[in-house]
Amino acid sequence: MRLSVIGCGYLGAVHAAAMASIGHDVIGIDVDEQKVAALASGAAPFFEPRLPELLSEGLRSGRLRFSGRMADAAGADVHFLAVGTPQTPGGHAADLHYVDAAIDGLLPHLRVGDIVAGKSTVPVGTAAGVAERIAATGATLVWNPEFLREGWAVHDTLTPDRLVVGAEAGTAGERAVGVLREVYAPALEAGTPFLVTDLATAELVKGAANAFLATKISFINAMAEIAETSGADVALLADALGHDTRIGRRYLGAGIGFGGGCLPKDIRAFAARAEELGRGEAVGFLREVDSINLRRRDRAVQLVVDALGGLVFGRRIAVLGAAFKPFSDDIRDSPALDVAVRLRGLGADVVVTDPAAVDNAAAAHPQLGYTHDRDEALREADAVVVVTEWDEYRRDLSPEHAGALVRGRIIVDGRNCLDSASWRAAGWQYHGMGRR
Repeated sequence: MRLSVIGCGYLGAVHAAAMASIGHDVIGIDVDEQKVAALASGAAPFFEPRLPELLSEGLRSGRLRFSGRMADAAGADVHFLAVGTPQTPGGHAADLHYVDAAIDGLLPHLRVGDIVAGKSTVPVGTAAGVAERIAATGATLVWNPEFLREGWAVHDTLTPDRLVVGAEAGTAGERAVGVLREVYAPALEAGTPFLVTDLATAELVKGAANAFLATKISFINAMAEIAETSGADVALLADALGHDTRIGRRYLGAGIGFGGGCLPKDIRAFAARAEELGRGEAVGFLREVDSINLRRRDRAVQLVVDALGGLVFGRRIAVLGAAFKPFSDDIRDSPALDVAVRLRGLGADVVVTDPAAVDNAAAAHPQLGYTHDRDEALREADAVVVVTEWDEYRRDLSPEHAGALVRGRIIVDGRNCLDSASWRAAGWQYHGMGRR
């Protein structure tokens, strides 16, 4: 089947390459000429495991192309809309400027019977207006939200845990759903659940999923605040809660909280949309979820300050991590970089390292020190802060090796990802988040 993917950022580039890998003829469209040139040469413009291999394979096979011209999308059976919906400047609502621009550009190239599949995260109610514009051309709109995890995006696209397609009632909608079943045939044959909903529910499911996930993370971080005051251990608490099958252990890891380009802005946009609909009270708790999340960054900084006896100025601090999560070079709303910047603001000599995100971090925050070499970051450090749980730090770094490099054996585990007993046994002053 011939597919177009409008918008080749994180979502679109992965989707285009993955669809080509299962046999579709795909063209990716983006207005950013540099991005198009990079993708056309097989170079991923961001770090994502397995994506470079999929790009190379698709380009070699001829099933994958990239272009800066919307006209090149003409003739595709399905057009996937994968543009960004950032937070509005100075506000919390989603900025739909890129969605509107993409639709404006695509409309002249649609044929009767074409299908437009929205994948962008949009406020509930957006699709209804887009559907009217699409229908005027004889094409049909469906909404097919994405549920990708950065670092696992290729895996999540090829082997999703569910596929959701929202469509309007009627023959055109039913036909469009059938075409989407064909697009995702390999995943369906492997047993992936395929859920058909109305347009509004398909839009709502993505926002609701992110709101629930953010709430779960902030809940355990709220428990960490209580644990710190009462002398309890939040890691043991999470283990005990996780054995309850109604709760589960996943995403009950206390630490410095969530970040990235999706979760923070999506829950804010979700709450903003609820207020627009006159139902702001229904998700008022999301304001506190956001507040708890941001407070954990403050707590990580305070742990470092306290561990250094309040004497931070001029002290060398190694910050292990810059990306908001491992297996990514994404620094958008990164708790790791936020902690580093705050320590630098207190006068510390901060040196940041990360396996993938150093260049992005240096471009955004040139006032910090950087090195690609983990051991160089550790050398002569007065304190170490683990803020991104890369394997290079949580698994591959021994307390003995680190101890031979640093000046002061103080470590703040912002992700509760280290074996506290082994670090303490090696003579380190270990500080976790919500841990004794």
